Amino acid sequence: MAGNNFRKVQFPRETKGFINIDPLQTGGKLTEDARKALIEWGDGYSICDFCTTGRLDEIKKPPVYDFVHEQLPKFLDCDIARVTNGAREAKFAVIHSLARSGGWVVMDSNAHYSSYVAAERAGLNVALVPNTGYPDFKITVEKFAETLEETRRKGDIVLALITYPDGNYGNISDVRKIAEICSDYDVPVLVNGAYAVGRMPVSLKDMKADFIVGSGHKSMAASGPIGVLGMREEWGEIVLRKSKKYRNKEIEMLGCTARGATIVTLMASFPHVRERVKRWNDEVEKARYFAGKMEELGIKQLGDKPHNHDLMFFHAENLYEISKKVKKGRFFLYRELKSRKIHGIKPGLTRYFKLSIYGLSYEEVDYVINAFAEILEKYS
Repeated sequence: MAGNNFRKVQFPRETKGFINIDPLQTGGKLTEDARKALIEWGDGYSICDFCTTGRLDEIKKPPVYDFVHEQLPKFLDCDIARVTNGAREAKFAVIHSLARSGGWVVMDSNAHYSSYVAAERAGLNVALVPNTGYPDFKITVEKFAETLEETRRKGDIVLALITYPDGNYGNISDVRKIAEICSDYDVPVLVNGAYAVGRMPVSLKDMKADFIVGSGHKSMAASGPIGVLGMREEWGEIVLRKSKKYRNKEIEMLGCTARGATIVTLMASFPHVRERVKRWNDEVEKARYFAGKMEELGIKQLGDKPHNHDLMFFHAENLYEISKKVKKGRFFLYRELKSRKIHGIKPGLTRYFKLSIYGLSYEEVDYVINAFAEILEKYS
């Protein structure tokens, strides 16, 4: 029988020992404490062994309660925090709880697709704030204000969403000024900080926003999927409303969220994450150094200049020209980088690609730069 032919399969990670420049992973690399916690707590819903109330965030040992209700609010500078099953789930929880029939969400056109999909899932219309186009792709305060005014004529705006920074170009918009304008329209603001929370200092109150979302597996050195959600006190009763039948269960959280390896790795890495955000200026300087060296090679960095984030987007016309001439050219850059033990640029990309050097040493950064130089020289 076919079932008797099933073999034990192992899936070794081919990129072990590589320099990883994938923006999805650079901020999510586990700390040693998190790796130990992963082994200890990796069994299914292991953390539920210690639940006495039916609420994940009320578990006292391990200290989930302290993490969710004390540490996270301080870290995000918000009033209330929750852990979710990912940043997109956190966004949907907010959007769904505020949704009204025929309502609109205004969001930046650089937003992650899941922001748009979350609004669609909640039955809302979406108005996109246009960016400035090539080569900066900025979201300006003026365009956000124009889009708010245009959308108000169409219907009820239930929420504004700004991506900080965006996941394509690493641009950092002026959230505070956008939030002040939204306040004039009586529109709450959700900040998608999936590439901010855990990498750089953030403060919901300084931003004057109403909600902030973070990603544990992108930027807080945790196993995925896991996210965090912070909000102002006044939104707690709406977003965290409870079931009529199961009175301790929060509806938008579907009762409980991250259970097991995700939450314990997030907590285990948190002391390290809390310290590393203090060194954010060093990461920015390193990114600017890298971008400058790449431009010396004829590879243009798009987005904010000078750049203010580790995530960078590049236009490499010289690499694209090589790809048109070599065998299986679309994949030559991926293969060349892989042969040098560098991972993170998607297979098939040569003309446009993004990467992150977050957490790399200058020695590793120079190695990556030299790799691009060698590849260009090889095919010149």
